[in-house]
Amino acid sequence: MSLDPAAVRAAFAAAVNMDAAELEEWLETPESLSVGQKKDGALESVGHAAGRRLVTLLRSDPGALDEDAYRLMRKAVGFIRRHRAQEPANMVTSRWRYALMNWGHDPLK
Repeated sequence: MSLDPAAVRAAFAAAVNMDAAELEEWLETPESLSVGQKKDGALESVGHAAGRRLVTLLRSDPGALDEDAYRLMRKAVGFIRRHRAQEPANMVTSRWRYALMNWGHDPLK
């Protein structure tokens, strides 16, 4: 594997602060569905689709994770880090917060 699993797991654990149940519940809200970039006319945003995959990953046995899971974890960490650097004045009801939550990070926690 070209990724360092221990480093990716540690960064992911530090960045993702929602558990599987919280994330799954969030992904069902209209706010969750209202944000994010959609590719090629897709109905679901990239972040929302990633969030659904993260729910599965969060419920998985860490020993059963494959390289694709680690890539997704690294992608989530990168998204969260980039977006945390762009904090808006009102984060409570912002699209910024909603997008972060689709990736498993609630900045209000």
